[in-house]
Amino acid sequence: MSLVYLGQIQPFPFNFAPKGWAVCNGQILSIAQSSALFSLLGTTYGGDGITNFALPNLQGSCALSMGIAPSRTSYQLGQKSGEANHTLLATELPAHTHLPVCSTTAGNRPTPVASFPAAPATSVYFSPSPTAATTLGPGSNLTGGSQPHSNQSPYLVLNFCIALSGIFPSRN
Repeated sequence: MSLVYLGQIQPFPFNFAPKGWAVCNGQILSIAQSSALFSLLGTTYGGDGITNFALPNLQGSCALSMGIAPSRTSYQLGQKSGEANHTLLATELPAHTHLPVCSTTAGNRPTPVASFPAAPATSVYFSPSPTAATTLGPGSNLTGGSQPHSNQSPYLVLNFCIALSGIFPSRN
């Protein structure tokens, strides 16, 4: 690469940072030893701003441009968001109904496995009165297993590195 800007981030298809580059893994650098790079990054990605600062950490993340997206969501430089796995809550599900299905014939099993409710039979298990209410079995209203699901798009792993030396980028 003939023209490299100080602080430029570049993906590489190999597992090391080339000479003059550092892996974007959030490492802490000394301000005294990298003052020009600190003047560009500041503490946007971490560090105390007195003796040290941090490089961006792109491990397990994808890069996103700063600014306002078409959805009107605002993204700030250095902002982290998202999650690799997510457990849906009932409040995150779209509104929907589950209409119960039942039979008008009398039930013939006290525990109908893989079946549906039936009209009450005259037995010790059911009330013959049509106004008597009872609750359904504990497994009849399950809404999920409360397990997280993967929230990641398909991906290809590359090694992102930042230039530790190069042309200082001037502003227009």
